Amino acid sequence: MASIRNRTNNDGSTSYRVDVRLKGFPAQRASFRRITDAKKWAQQTEAAIREGRYFKTTEARKHTLAEAIDRYKDSVLPAKRDHKKQSAQLDWWRNELGAYTLADVTPSLLGEARDTLSKGRSPATVVRYIAALSHVFTIAVNEWEWLENNPMRKVRKPKEPRGRVRILSDDERKALLEACKNSNNQYLHAIVVLALSSGMRQGEIMNLRWQDVDIEKGFIVLHETKNNERRSVPLTSYAHELLKEHSKLRRLDTDLLFPGKNPKNPVFIRAPWVEAVKEAKIENFRFHDLRHSAASYLAMNGATLAEIAEILGHKTLQMVKRYSHLTEQHTAKVVAKMNKQIFG
Repeated sequence: MASIRNRTNNDGSTSYRVDVRLKGFPAQRASFRRITDAKKWAQQTEAAIREGRYFKTTEARKHTLAEAIDRYKDSVLPAKRDHKKQSAQLDWWRNELGAYTLADVTPSLLGEARDTLSKGRSPATVVRYIAALSHVFTIAVNEWEWLENNPMRKVRKPKEPRGRVRILSDDERKALLEACKNSNNQYLHAIVVLALSSGMRQGEIMNLRWQDVDIEKGFIVLHETKNNERRSVPLTSYAHELLKEHSKLRRLDTDLLFPGKNPKNPVFIRAPWVEAVKEAKIENFRFHDLRHSAASYLAMNGATLAEIAEILGHKTLQMVKRYSHLTEQHTAKVVAKMNKQIFG
């Protein structure tokens, strides 16, 4: 319950101190010049606590969601790889809910905003919008102490469809590599071979520099990855031979493996890639599907899900579970072979 006591200040004026005490919650206290303000705060605070909208720290009442997003965009977002995309996502939340104080940004309010966001957007896109704002709340809780808890944790995320898996058949792979060899772009063939042999992302390949490649020992070190973790990629077989030959013809005005006309920027391969796919008569295939193909080849050749995750640079096994049926097929063959040897 709330109690209000009047106090006489040193200057002779009167102030009103409010104490709100509810069982199971820490006591809250505030002072006001007017009794009407004191009563209003007491009623609102008590109601907010009962409804689960009240955060322990008074900082949640001092700052709006717009302030939190602005601070996050200034101090945290610039260090992220996809900062432009996340900035646009956070701008949507700012326009929708920015005027609310953090104390009033409840799971129910966020749920309503999620439903609005879902109109005209895919579940996967909505999940990314939710993740962007959720990290703002996490920073506000852990570093700024503006919040006691992250309200987004109670918001249900839309269910995403199963991840797309499009892999090249043997004939498609041969046709695509032949088309890349015949391309007017001198780098396309080597780039595609690297993607198929290592599972590296397009951005990782295009930004490779010669200091990242150890031709003699046969590995590549990726310093900038999607997960912001350094990763070592084996360089073997045909890809190794291609890069060994490519290193003999490297340009001296840049350290990029695949430079464009401007030596400071990677080569632009979109047009030659589209032309090669068309020439190979392959349908419904994107450059990123080369990564899926590499993962599938690994699975079919006996790699475990944990090994595939490590090679591709995934932090968890969730992203590689789409290849589990391929590893299961290999496991079944191994078990069948073992049983045949034992029982004949």
